[in-house]
Amino acid sequence: MAGLYVHIPFCQGKCPYCDFFSLAGAQHLLPQYSFSLSHHLRQWAQSGKPGESLATVFFGGGTPSLLEPKAVGAVLEEADRLFGLESAAEITLEANPGTLSLEKLHGYRSAGVNRLSLGVQSFAAENLSFLGRLHRPGDIKESIIWARRAGFDNLGFDLMFGFYGQTHRAFLGDLQRAVDLAPQHLSLYGLTVEAGTPFAELEKGGRLLVGTDEKWAAMFREADDFLGHHGFCHYEISNYAQPGRDCRHNLVYWRRLPYIGIGAGAHSFFASGWGERWAAPDDLGHYFSRLAEGENPSLRLEGFSREQAMRETLYLGLRTAEGVSEADFQNHFGSGVAAAFPRALQHLGKNVHKEEGRWRMTLEGWLIYDHLIQEFF
Repeated sequence: MAGLYVHIPFCQGKCPYCDFFSLAGAQHLLPQYSFSLSHHLRQWAQSGKPGESLATVFFGGGTPSLLEPKAVGAVLEEADRLFGLESAAEITLEANPGTLSLEKLHGYRSAGVNRLSLGVQSFAAENLSFLGRLHRPGDIKESIIWARRAGFDNLGFDLMFGFYGQTHRAFLGDLQRAVDLAPQHLSLYGLTVEAGTPFAELEKGGRLLVGTDEKWAAMFREADDFLGHHGFCHYEISNYAQPGRDCRHNLVYWRRLPYIGIGAGAHSFFASGWGERWAAPDDLGHYFSRLAEGENPSLRLEGFSREQAMRETLYLGLRTAEGVSEADFQNHFGSGVAAAFPRALQHLGKNVHKEEGRWRMTLEGWLIYDHLIQEFF
């Protein structure tokens, strides 16, 4: 099982909290960029990677819904020709409400996209304004209606929480509105202020107040309880799904399975040896130049040692409800989890437990995951 990630680093406007590689106001470069994506795929094929067919494809960004359906279809056709797309491949496109139309969604569906991830963030106009989003609440409902008319039966929403001024009542209101619209998947992201973003500058100057850890934790627990009562499985720290509707592409990441990345700033991972990670430059000029010279713009960043691979297996696996299989860990690394990390497990205490042959983190452990996971490093 292998995945393909396609990075589309173009946006109508840069959100003040976003630290991903993306460019606002550069959509005139989209035709050249779209052509380059197929060229990048051919470079990977010449290298012999990933060496297996593709079970998942994910168009992320940026704002992938700025791409025309014809361009999306061209990438998928080339990926199928070069690597083979499995018959039941999950093909996801991230989309922002306000960038869609019924005609465009029909085009994406005809091109092969079968899963849509909508960047909703909030259903409240004042929260959307605070977060710098360009769409309005009405755009969200309209996009969902169009998506279903176009034949999409696998929809996911992204929501944000924990920011200053958002009340618990408003957050639960967002969750209720989301559930009422019957998505198959929900991703909930607590707002964090990342270095180098406009929000970071505002916070530094005392012009931005952020939510407290206590508020974040309370909302995290509320979401787990509320969504559980509405049939959603909390299958990863930030992700919930109806039974059988987990995002399979994200599972590729968390299970440390191979994936290739195309597009400026895209990362790739291959499981050969103990694993190796590659990355394309997050600079369009450099990216275009490498392709013009007949080179793969993705370069090898690092190779993992056995110990590094063990740590990353736990780092990623403990994010998920399925956890880490003791038997698989033993078979792959020649050592059990407890034998490899006795001190770390002792420090983690009741936040991590072994049940039915799998190591899992508790809900309370997930709340302080970033702190706890440092025990393995």
